[in-house]
Amino acid sequence: MLGLTTTDDARDLTDEEVLARSHAEPWLFAVLLERYQDAFLRKAQSIIFNALDAEEVVQDAFTKMYMHAHRFELREGAKFSSWAYTILINTALTRYQKCVREGKRTYNLDPELEQRLGDMKGGDTFNERQDAIARILDLLPEHFAYVLRLHYLERWSHKDIAAETGESVGAVKARIHRAKAQFRKESEVHAPDILKDI
Repeated sequence: MLGLTTTDDARDLTDEEVLARSHAEPWLFAVLLERYQDAFLRKAQSIIFNALDAEEVVQDAFTKMYMHAHRFELREGAKFSSWAYTILINTALTRYQKCVREGKRTYNLDPELEQRLGDMKGGDTFNERQDAIARILDLLPEHFAYVLRLHYLERWSHKDIAAETGESVGAVKARIHRAKAQFRKESEVHAPDILKDI
């Protein structure tokens, strides 16, 4: 696709292609904002529970992605989305730590994120886990991977997923239950050491 001139022309590019081309064609990065901004905002708000802070976290995260695009390595099981969510979550947790230091924290952090906060000191382990999770999700049937991404990565409620998919809340819960079982089964085969506690 040479000679792209508008974001409409770029919508057929993969996330990874957009990221790779965005330094030479900076306007292309707007495609990634369009694709991920809403989901990132929901995720940031689920971590820090403050709308203004969440907006700043998302802006900071996108800036880091653009500035460090050259660090993203396209390899099997490593997608832009998993790399981007790692940056977003780390940025949100850094903001959370700042709020704690300044005495502005008025809420408790999710226990899973408390663990991730500790993992940030050992970033390689954290990144390994994120890559392993992305690889396992890629192995699952799309209807399983989709609900797991929405529920666990983007923190959508069962009700929100049901509204999005047109299913009943009960059907969504059942699918998430089956998807989790399939995820565990695949992780025991493909990443037993990295994901043994999931």
